[in-house]
Amino acid sequence: MSVTDFSQLTIGDTVVEAEIPLSRASLVDYAGASGDHNPIHWSERFATEVGLEGVIAHGMLSMAVVVAPVVEWIGDPGAIVDYRTRFSAPVLVPDAESGTPATPTATLSMTAVVGAVDAAVGTARLDVTVKSGDQDVLSRTQIRVSR
Repeated sequence: MSVTDFSQLTIGDTVVEAEIPLSRASLVDYAGASGDHNPIHWSERFATEVGLEGVIAHGMLSMAVVVAPVVEWIGDPGAIVDYRTRFSAPVLVPDAESGTPATPTATLSMTAVVGAVDAAVGTARLDVTVKSGDQDVLSRTQIRVSR
């Protein structure tokens, strides 16, 4: 659904909610695309040796998959004019106990709420919450869109 009439948006409106599954295969795919082959993203042994609870998702992967539902809502990737966040906790992606490496073992839950609207200029700021389980993994996340 494309939103072009920002005057119809009201502060506090929830405009996007999504559950985004992640698997070990997601991490491998992202590593290949990004060139980030750090073993904390694929080796349980290495991740725990450096003090992590297990294999974690790439921070930039978490950012990318969260903005995708907003792009789908607005209907144009070029409408994203600013995107900012803080990485507040790692996203653990356990190994699948059964199935394949493509079996999702982690989920990011995101909700985007209208935080500000400038209908005259044609922009809106979305305040986004992102959790993995009960933990905020991205904080102070804001996405500014324009029509």
